Amino acid sequence: MTTTTPPVTLDDVRDAAARLKGVAHRTPVLRSRTLDALTGAEVHLKCENFQRVGAFKFRGAYNAASRLTPEQLSRGIAAYSSGNHAQAVALAARELGTTAVIVMPEDAPPSKRAATAGYGAEIVTYDRYTGDRVAIAEALAAERGLALIPPYEHPHVMAGQGTAALELLEEVGELDALLTPVGGGGLMAGSATAAKGLHQGIRTIGVEPEAGDDTKRSLEAGRRVSIPVPHTIADGQALHTPGELTFSVNQRLLDDVVLVTDDEIRDAMRFAFERLKIVVEPSGATPLAALLSGRAGTLPRRVGVIISGGNIDAGRFAELCGSGG
Repeated sequence: MTTTTPPVTLDDVRDAAARLKGVAHRTPVLRSRTLDALTGAEVHLKCENFQRVGAFKFRGAYNAASRLTPEQLSRGIAAYSSGNHAQAVALAARELGTTAVIVMPEDAPPSKRAATAGYGAEIVTYDRYTGDRVAIAEALAAERGLALIPPYEHPHVMAGQGTAALELLEEVGELDALLTPVGGGGLMAGSATAAKGLHQGIRTIGVEPEAGDDTKRSLEAGRRVSIPVPHTIADGQALHTPGELTFSVNQRLLDDVVLVTDDEIRDAMRFAFERLKIVVEPSGATPLAALLSGRAGTLPRRVGVIISGGNIDAGRFAELCGSGG
């Protein structure tokens, strides 16, 4: 009989939390009586839009980068990302006194590209519909001798992302369910590891945009499947297949995946802005959309939601959330 060691454990998440203390923000947890009334549950929103770089990604990027050797740091870091991980690695590199080269799609949101460059990173672009970002980044890293930190397919990245759920549960106590956006699966894998490790009975629910349902299809098939690169306003979840490591965790720990439409995401962004007074990017709004639309089904009493980020420029926000959006 053989046993497989999971790529990330609760102890790994706790170790990441210790490493991130005083470096990452301990983000606020918001409550809303209006949201509770609309959903029939006691909802606790972990607001990673207030994290450094405006998204949860800084947690995993810094946790991974801070473990590199002095020799690796002297040569620099490479990464690939549509935006939030790009900014996170760029900032982590700056904090650790090294450089970063980021492979980004040509159509990445201008605000995310500008922020990445603002943290001092070199940007290399590609066409997301024809290019292979992983192959491009791996070739670049090999050519320049850089340490590659992927956006989700890495144990230290997953452990870092799981600290968001760890903090939430430390602050509010036991929850009956946890809703988390699912893109490549790193946030979900880390969060589910922390949540199930602390409270085995908690129900873990991933949320994807309808057009980007690769994780839901993969769970149903019992193996990783690929879909065409999705067209959705949730650019952080516009992936065609789950990560291998992340899927191995989520296949074991994830209880359900629900889908939301782009219109439901827009409604959730409006609700967050008008009623909660916070700005949430489309990918970060998907679990809130699942609650407000009823897609998450009948909710248990105490529910946690990870609002994964708020990186969206004013023009794009107005376009999506204005009366004509």
